[in-house]
Amino acid sequence: MRSKEEVLQAVEDGIIGKCLDGRDLKRLLSFFEPNLWIHFGYKKDDAEIEILPWKEETILNELKSDLAFAFEKALNKRGLSSSFMYEVVKMWLWILEDPLYDFKEYAMYGLPLFKKVAVKYGFDNPIGDDVGNEDKYDEDVIT
Repeated sequence: MRSKEEVLQAVEDGIIGKCLDGRDLKRLLSFFEPNLWIHFGYKKDDAEIEILPWKEETILNELKSDLAFAFEKALNKRGLSSSFMYEVVKMWLWILEDPLYDFKEYAMYGLPLFKKVAVKYGFDNPIGDDVGNEDKYDEDVIT
């Protein structure tokens, strides 16, 4: 798993942070002290916050939660939200140094990647035996 320092450098170098609305980087704020938030494009908040531990278990919990939300958006054919969540999931995979980060297929709102991640980590898989690129997930196909 990558270190916090590697992640911070990747943010500064533009390697991660692909969502137009910043929802990927915003998720990382919970792991960093507020004085570092400027690197993520956010101002320091005066509110007291609990900084999450930088551990694989914590990152996997975040991935699990975000993957469930990604499936929800994809299955409801929410194009923009699905594409943003695709980038969020890929960010977590990059941090975990998971080779699925290099997965390139973005069919049916990201479902093929979401399925692979769910199966690999034993997370909820609402599409069952489907691969995720079946016509029934395409809003332009009448079933």
